[in-house]
Amino acid sequence: MSERYSDAAQPCFRTDVLIIGAGQAGLAAAYYARQLGLKCLLVDEQAAVGAAWAERYDSLQLFSPAWASSLPGWPWPGDPLRYPTKDEAAEYLRRYAARFGFDVHARQRIVHLRAIARSGYEAFSQTGSCYIARYVVVCTGGFQAPKVPPMARQLGAAVTQLHSRDYRRPSQLPGQGPVAVVGSGNSALQIAADLARTNRPVFLAFDERTPALANNTLLWIMLRVSGLMRASRHGRIGARLHQRPEPVVSQDLRQLRRLPNVQWMGRAEAAVDERRLQGQRLITSPLEAVVWATGFGPDFGWMELPVLDERGYPVHHRGLTALPGLAFLGLPWLNSRDSALLAGVGRDARRVMRALVAGQMAPVEKLNPTSVVPR
Repeated sequence: MSERYSDAAQPCFRTDVLIIGAGQAGLAAAYYARQLGLKCLLVDEQAAVGAAWAERYDSLQLFSPAWASSLPGWPWPGDPLRYPTKDEAAEYLRRYAARFGFDVHARQRIVHLRAIARSGYEAFSQTGSCYIARYVVVCTGGFQAPKVPPMARQLGAAVTQLHSRDYRRPSQLPGQGPVAVVGSGNSALQIAADLARTNRPVFLAFDERTPALANNTLLWIMLRVSGLMRASRHGRIGARLHQRPEPVVSQDLRQLRRLPNVQWMGRAEAAVDERRLQGQRLITSPLEAVVWATGFGPDFGWMELPVLDERGYPVHHRGLTALPGLAFLGLPWLNSRDSALLAGVGRDARRVMRALVAGQMAPVEKLNPTSVVPR
C-alpha cells in the first residue's frame, strides 16, 4: 500500500510507482510492479475499475476470444471460446484488481503532472489530492479526445450528432428517419448494425478499401503461432503491418451488406447542406442523426513535461520516454499490433516496468515524433 502524507492544504500519497489509469494497461503495469517488489498506486477518473468498458455501447463485444484476451496472472473464467461482452470485460477487470489487491484511487482525474527534483514526479488530481512517485506510467488508454471531421459543424441543429464514445443504444437517436454512421472500423460496423436492427434507414460512410479478416478460432491460433500480433513496428515485418489499415471483421461486413435498409455511401466527403452528407457513392437523404465513429486524438495537456510533440502525441520508443522513470502503456501500436489489446498489453508492461527499474530511457536517436502518431 502507498504511504499517506498530509498537510493543511491537501492529502498527499507517496509510492514507488504511480500508475495513471486503472484499465487493462494500468492493471498489467501494477501486476509487474508487484512482481518487482515495488509499491504501486493506481489512480483513475472513473468511479470503479472497468467502468470505461461498462459505459460503452450495449452491443459491444471483444474482437478476440476469451482465451486470447487475458491479462498476466489470471485467465478469463468461463468458456474460453466465447467473445466476451463489454459488461463481462468490465467485470473481469474489476475482479482482476480485487484478486491481486491493488491500491486503486477512483474518481481521481489527474490534471497536472510535473517532475520534481530528486523525488521523481508529482501529480495532482481534480480533487486536490497529491501523488509523489519515483516512477510514473501513463495508462490512460488509446487516446481520449473524440475526433470529429470539420463537416460536422456544417450540419444544422435538426441533426442529432453523437461520437461513438457517447453512443449506447438506438433509443438515444430521435425519430425513425434516416441516420448516418461515419467510420471505417469495427465500431462503425457494429453501431450501424445496431441501428439497422430497428428498421430505420441507415447510411454507412465506410471506406471500401478497408481490409477485412475472418474472426474465428483458426485465425487467432494462426496469429498466436505466427507471432504477427507481437511483431514490433520497429522491425521489418511490424513496420509493414503498421502501415496497413486496420482490418474489420469480415463476418460483420457480410451480415451488414445483407440488410436492405443499409445504404453504402462510400467515404464521407462533405456536408451538402444542414441535413445531408456527400459520400463517394451517393448523397444521403435528409438525416435525423449522425454517429461519428471517427476515432480519437490525444489529450495529454495535463502533462507539464517535454514528452509530447507539437500535435500533443506522446514521443516515446516502445513506451519509454527520454525522461527517467516516465513511460506510456496501452497506446495503439506502442510497440506492436496487440499493444492496446488485453492479450498484448502484459508483454509491454513487463518490458517497460523492468526497463524503468533498470534506469533505462528511450534512445534519443530513436525518438522520431512522426513515427509515434497512429495512422
